[in-house]
Amino acid sequence: MHSGERGSESFGALLRFFRERAGMTQEGLGKHVGYSKSQVAMVERGERSPKGKLVEIADEVLGAQGALLVLAEKEFKKNGLPPWTEDYLAEERKAAALHMYQTHLMPGSLQTEAYARAVFASNRCPTFDDEDVESRVASRLERQQLFQRKPAPNVSYVLEESVLTRPLGGKAALKEQLHHILAIGRLRHVEIQVMPHERDVHAGLNGNMILLETAERRQLAYIEGHRGGYFVSEQPDLGDLFGKYGTLRAQALTPEESATLIEEVAGKL
Repeated sequence: MHSGERGSESFGALLRFFRERAGMTQEGLGKHVGYSKSQVAMVERGERSPKGKLVEIADEVLGAQGALLVLAEKEFKKNGLPPWTEDYLAEERKAAALHMYQTHLMPGSLQTEAYARAVFASNRCPTFDDEDVESRVASRLERQQLFQRKPAPNVSYVLEESVLTRPLGGKAALKEQLHHILAIGRLRHVEIQVMPHERDVHAGLNGNMILLETAERRQLAYIEGHRGGYFVSEQPDLGDLFGKYGTLRAQALTPEESATLIEEVAGKL
């Protein structure tokens, strides 16, 4: 079970009940699930969500007979996000720097409510019901706290020009979305660049990428596909991705040129 940093007092209380009933200490449970005593305590207080296999292992070793699994499913799967996305979002929420290259649609952290709703409503196999769509939209909008965080992270985006013209949700939704990214791009710690159609040399042909720097200035890259996502943290692959992104930024329009193009596209809608 994964759920970013969101905890649950209800789940924590139930975990503590079964742990104490089994006569096990927090340290003892931690040894089973790969947690420290303090991490188990944080989960029990509702300050931290259960990561990894904590729920499955704790349910078994504490004899909870599925009770922890059922409550965890209710408490931590409301947003419907897959575990690999939750793992990434946990890193995004505390990143000191975030750099993203996107080829098909607006990055999630830039999406307006109408645009995000159109993205999720477009999903097929599986098709999301209305409740799923609204839950995912709410989770996506929470990501925009990135732009109000203090200290402010350094954020940059490189977007393919086609992203600006694909009318997901209709022309009105796209126009609102374009005005939104123009406003975000005016923030001093954010730069948005557009990769123009006419480039005859392109460093990003292998697709989307997300690069992060942690608060400790450790570099990470994240790649996500249809059925999973993974972090890249080892050299030389990590260095290659950061180098590729640097080349993409050099090939793209400047932030000022990009803003002019975005304004032109929005003006035609």
